[in-house]
Amino acid sequence: MAASIGSLLSEISGLEDPIEELQNLKTAVLAIPLNLLGETVSGLRLEGLFSLLNTNDREQTELCVVILGRILQALDPLYLAQNCRNELQGGLNHSDDSVKILAMSQVGRIAKHSEAVTEILNNQSVLKDVIHCIGVEKISVAKEAIGALSKLAHTKAGLDALFQSNLLKDLKDVMATNDVIRYRVYELVVDVSSVSPISLGYCANSGFISQLLGELTGDDILVRATAIEMVTTLAHSQHGRLYLAQQGIMDKISNMIIGAESDPFSSLYLPGLVKFFGNLAIMDSPQQVCECYPAFLQKVFEMALDQDPVMTGVALDTLGVLGSTVEGKQVLQKTGEKFQRVLKRMSQLARNAATELRVRCLEAITLLLTLPAEQQTEDLLGLMESWFGALSSQPIEMFRGFSTQPFPELHCGALRIFTAIACQPWGQKLMVATPGFVEFIVDRSTGPNKESKDAKFELVKALVNSTSTAEIFGNQHYLSLRAYMREGPYYITAVSTVTVEGAD
Repeated sequence: MAASIGSLLSEISGLEDPIEELQNLKTAVLAIPLNLLGETVSGLRLEGLFSLLNTNDREQTELCVVILGRILQALDPLYLAQNCRNELQGGLNHSDDSVKILAMSQVGRIAKHSEAVTEILNNQSVLKDVIHCIGVEKISVAKEAIGALSKLAHTKAGLDALFQSNLLKDLKDVMATNDVIRYRVYELVVDVSSVSPISLGYCANSGFISQLLGELTGDDILVRATAIEMVTTLAHSQHGRLYLAQQGIMDKISNMIIGAESDPFSSLYLPGLVKFFGNLAIMDSPQQVCECYPAFLQKVFEMALDQDPVMTGVALDTLGVLGSTVEGKQVLQKTGEKFQRVLKRMSQLARNAATELRVRCLEAITLLLTLPAEQQTEDLLGLMESWFGALSSQPIEMFRGFSTQPFPELHCGALRIFTAIACQPWGQKLMVATPGFVEFIVDRSTGPNKESKDAKFELVKALVNSTSTAEIFGNQHYLSLRAYMREGPYYITAVSTVTVEGAD
């Protein structure tokens, strides 16, 4: 096989119609393990194969891309940088997007390699072509270019090349193409900034970050909405959050939430503002964020009561995130009647909203009611019980009713709520006190598909693993649960039939 690869590579460039040979070569390179392929092709001339990319024949191009993708992946990045740089650069300027992506993926491998990256940093023409690929129409090509350049941010030499050389002008020139391309460059800048405080410093000194932050209050509402998403991504790193705080961005976004009430177009960017603080709360401290920026939680409550399903959906997601931690639960409880109104609204949505919103509502309720055993204090257990009771006069029956509806996602959502309360003694007592509920848990016929069976199994597992289940459920029910868990989620009871001789 190795010999045939070598001979095919040496002969193939001189053929007028190489399709058959390319198909044979494709079969050969895909059949051999990567490590052996690397040993086979290392040192062989690949120029002929690359030259076959210069064609209008689509089939020929596709075959070459598959073959080269496999061969180049088998070669060491340093070898590629030293021996295939010109060919890769030709690929970056090819008219076919698949060839661009092939070349870009290899440049990305080189950029990650501590020795190989020096080869392209010393000759920046390759990186210049990668930067210009950010501006091409095809988003998949641009994403590959952003990924390759982001890898340079892990070394000082790479950062120097991007932000302290002529490449910075190329980045800014590409950025000026249009709004879409500008935000692709911002995406690169945010990716780079997230790597470390040092890389963030390079991006800030280049002026890109301040330009992005300026977009938050621009006149174009859609641009503003996109800028908020970018800034939210920047806040995912601790050093990014620190920088944003130093620049007063948290206060600015809080003021934008307050000012949204008088903006008729606020629905286009308000969800992004709320998501920003929701992410901030879960990464830092729900109490600190809600106390420092009270407009955030107030707006979440307003959105939860809003008739706009988009606003309501974002509010539900945010409440779920906030209430997933003990600190967040306590913050919500401190709002008193405000949160009680929201719980009643969630109950209405769970029963009557459109299916997608009902599913998001059930997920939020699950997060609000989840309380792992190690966090179960008497006060918190009492809080969870009161929230569950606020949802309905008979919440167990309400959620069990979803299992009779022809929507598996609602069935699974209700089962996940039961799983959330299954390790809490008050939840177990409610289950036992509800007629037929224990039988419902171990009834395999109520799970029509894999997702439902898996969700039911998680409920059973939560009950079996709880230390209070045996006492509260009683020995007979507890043994039934253990048998269910032992048999697994997909157990089918065998039904035997007896044929009576002579029967019609």
